[in-house]
Formats: sequence, structure tokens, C-alpha cells
Amino acid sequence: MKTLTTFFLFFCLISFNYVSHSQISKQFSNPSTLNYLERNAIYDYQEVNLNAIDTIPDYANKENKLKIFGTIFESDGTTPAENVLLYIEQTDEFGDFDLRKHESKRYVHHRAWIKTDSNGRYTIYTFIPGNDRRYNLLKQLFPVIKAPSYSEYVLESFLFNDDPLLTKLCRKRLAKKGDITRILNPIPHNDILVVEKNIILKSKKANL
Repeated sequence: MKTLTTFFLFFCLISFNYVSHSQISKQFSNPSTLNYLERNAIYDYQEVNLNAIDTIPDYANKENKLKIFGTIFESDGTTPAENVLLYIEQTDEFGDFDLRKHESKRYVHHRAWIKTDSNGRYTIYTFIPGNDRRYNLLKQLFPVIKAPSYSEYVLESFLFNDDPLLTKLCRKRLAKKGDITRILNPIPHNDILVVEKNIILKSKKANL
């Protein structure tokens, strides 16, 4: 039993920390991130196309369509945060990252960017990712956030309540860390799944 428990704890650990490291750039937009090959993918957007709504590539062809919407708040938890960048990338429905290449740099094809409106609101249209078949990992969305005058930082991945790999032990571990809000519970609405996900920014002091 001790061995089995250790295995599940290890499984949860690698699942929650499995992040994609293959990024690309379309057009740099921040003077501190001019290194095309090394900068975070959150900067790989075209300013002219950036707004409070974005759609993941191939959305129209996917079966389990998903709408994620919500409000990003300042660190006080009540003030809407305007002009915050939120970047999300994910696997396809089979749990594989669709990796492509541009100018010697690989990137994840299924990704999206938004910039919150004056009310801190955002909406992303995507689809439910699959479990990673190679490593038997959880269904996850991988977000990165960048607020004005903040450095970008990685948020804990978003998980899914109906994921069969999200065991009771994993949930217990999340609850102990206070991370239970990472678990999304989409509900059907007009032929798509819909879920609200609000985000509270780190304090500027914590972001230094």
C-alpha cells in the first residue's frame, strides 16, 4: 500500500508540472523579449488581433467544444484588471501537442491569446484536450499571464473535473494546497461546454 501511495503521489506531481517547452514567435511586442528563440510564447501575438476574445486553431472541427470565460482581478480579488494578457496552450483531443516550427523555433499549434477589456473580462473558445497517451497524464490547459508592469508568470494548469485520471488522491492533494479552483467543471449549453474561470493576479511584490 505504501508503494502504491507513493506511485500516485509521483503521478500527481508529474501531471501537475507537465508544461510545454516548445514555443514560437509571430511578432515580438515587448522590448524586454527581443530574443526570438528564448522568449515566452505569451509575447508571440500580433497586437492588431489582440482583444478580449480568442479562438484556438481548429476549434470549428473539434467535437468537444469549450467556452471559457471569466474575470481577471487585481491582487485584492475585487478590482477588475484591464489590459492583462492571458495565453493558453494545450494538447489536441488525443493528448498530443501538435508541434510546428517557424524560423527554427517550435511552437504549440493549439494556443490562444486574449487581452482583458475594461471590466477585466475575457473569453476563449477551445476544445477539451485529451489525456497524454505517452505519459498517461491529465487533461490540462497551460496558461501564462502578463499584467501591465508585471513580469509574465505561469499559472498552475487548468484541470477537468470529469477526467478519470484525476483521482481522489490527486484531488486531496490539490485541496491541501488550496488549488481546488484549478479544476474546471464545464456544463453543456447550446451544443458546447461552458465554464467560468476567474483569476486573481499575484501581488506586484510577489511578482518581483
